[in-house]
Order: sequence, then C-alpha cells, then structure tokens
Amino acid sequence: MPSIDYTLASYSELFMLLAAFAYTIAFLAFAWDLAKSSKTIQAVENRLEQKTAVRETVPAGAANGSARDWDADGSREAQTADGAMGYTGPRRNAARVGVALTVLAAAIHAAGVITRGMAAHRVPWGNMYEFCTTGALVVAVVFLLVLTRRDLRFLGTVVLGLVLVMMMAATIGFPTPVAHLVPALQSYWLIIHVSVAVIASALFTLTFAMSVLQLLQADRESRIRSGRGERLPFMRIVPSAQSLENLSYRINAVAFVLWTFTLMAGSIWAEQAWGRYWGWDTKEVWTFVIWVVYAGYLHARATRGWTGTRSAWLSIVGFLCVVFNFTIVNMFFSGLHSYAGV
Repeated sequence: MPSIDYTLASYSELFMLLAAFAYTIAFLAFAWDLAKSSKTIQAVENRLEQKTAVRETVPAGAANGSARDWDADGSREAQTADGAMGYTGPRRNAARVGVALTVLAAAIHAAGVITRGMAAHRVPWGNMYEFCTTGALVVAVVFLLVLTRRDLRFLGTVVLGLVLVMMMAATIGFPTPVAHLVPALQSYWLIIHVSVAVIASALFTLTFAMSVLQLLQADRESRIRSGRGERLPFMRIVPSAQSLENLSYRINAVAFVLWTFTLMAGSIWAEQAWGRYWGWDTKEVWTFVIWVVYAGYLHARATRGWTGTRSAWLSIVGFLCVVFNFTIVNMFFSGLHSYAGV
C-alpha cells in the first residue's frame, strides 16, 4: 500500500484555507449586492408611492398603472424579479464580483480536494472531514453550473454561507489527518455510492436555500397585498415565491432520483461487505427516512396540491434530515457506519 504523502496533505490544508478566505470575500460581495439593491430599490419605492397617489386622485382609467404594480382588483402587487430568472435589468457589479470570486474559490478548493486525494492515494471522501470539504466543493460547483442557465445570484449569500459552515465544520468539528481507509471502505462502491450521495446532498442544499427565500418572499407578498408594507426591500431582486417553488421542485426531483440510487447502491455494497442488503443500522434507517420525506414532498406537491409554504417546509425538513443523518447519527449513534471518522 503506498505511503501517505504528508507534503501534499499540508498543501491541501493550505488550499482549503485560501479557498475559505476567497469564499468569505465572495460572500461579502453578494451581501453588498443585496445591500446596494436595497438602496436602489428605495428610489423605486418612492416612485411607487407617487403612482399610488396619482391612482387615488385621478379618475379610474385615467392613470397608466403598471401591470406589475397593481392586481386586477386594484390592490398592490409585490414586485419581484423575472420569474424566468434570466439575466435582465441593470448590471449588478457587486454580484458579478461575487460570482468571479466564487469561481476562483472553487478552483482553489478543487486543488485542495485533489491534493488530499493524491496524498492518500484514494478518493478524498473517506471520512467526515473529507465528506464535508468535498461536499462544500460540489455545492459551490453546482451553484456555479446553475448560474450558467439561471440568474440565481440572489442565492449567493445563503449558498456561500452554507459552504463556509461546511468548511468550518470540517476544520473545527471533524479534523481528521490523512490516512488509509479501513478495510470495509476499500471498495469501488465508495466511489459510486458516496459520490452520488454528495451530488444529491449538494442539490438538496441548493433547494433548501431556495425554500428559505420562498418563505420570506411569500410573507413579503402577503404583507404587500394586505397593505402592511414590506420589511425586506432587497427581495425585489428575488423571483416570486411561486417561481422559486417551481424551480426548487424540479431540482428536488433530480436530487431524489440520485438519492434513490444512493440508497440502492448502499444496499448492494452492504451485501458485499456484511452479507446482507439491509440490517436496520442507524445510518441505513436515516438514509431511508430522508428518502421517505422527499418522496412525500414530491407526491404531496404533485398529487395532493401541497404548494406554497407547506411545500417549502417539507423541503426544509428533508434537508434538516440530511444534516441530522450526517452529523448526529455519525457522531452519537453506534453502528456499522461508525468508521466515518470524527
């Protein structure tokens, strides 16, 4: 068995540190974009108030109100970004800087993950530290890939915030030196099973961020329609709650298929390693619980009409189950999967 390359391992740690610094600057850039948008939107708010005054003083039909400003019944409509999530409107330089820094951070992060694998002469996801760092990289890469098709820059602060939390959890909560794998993990199923699980978890992370914003946007739309005003003006650069829900549903459907494969691949690997497909191990049970929650989410929304906030909460509960499975189950429950490394 090849010896551990501790020089490459030290380079990996350095790359991880530099990536975390770059992610932090990118996070601040996205936060600045939201703050700047709030100031810009304040001017729009003043113009809307003037339109409201005109509508109240000018006879019906005489004022040229925008369809985006008013509903058919004359009540105020919440302004949001384009539901298609295309790159329209004025240039947002702070957001562009945030995307560029995220690309740089992801490249450095990838170097850290690759050198970690090269140092151990294996795939770099054999313990909780490596799952966290690799998972954080996949979350960032998935976010960047989706950005090529949809303008999701409004998710930057939430997504990068989660990436930073994962990297801090790896460094502070699960520091694990580079080492060879235990015999149970020395299988090609580690590459198949865990890599698909990481991708599915990354997609669940993205939809979690979208579901949180969906709840905020739904509350804002409700407040405006009832005439109570809005608290978060920067949410105007975020699409409507319905648009967020639709895209989140489609992404969750893809992630659910991947998680189903993860469950099946894990069962096949268990049969090869331990001689049985299913043994009600704690990790196996919670993997199945996650599958059930997301299956219920997809079924309830597609056939039972569970849309809106109920759909968002189901998506959030599913992601919390993913987090519980990775953290609490690995750390505090004994079982055949306790080799994850803490």
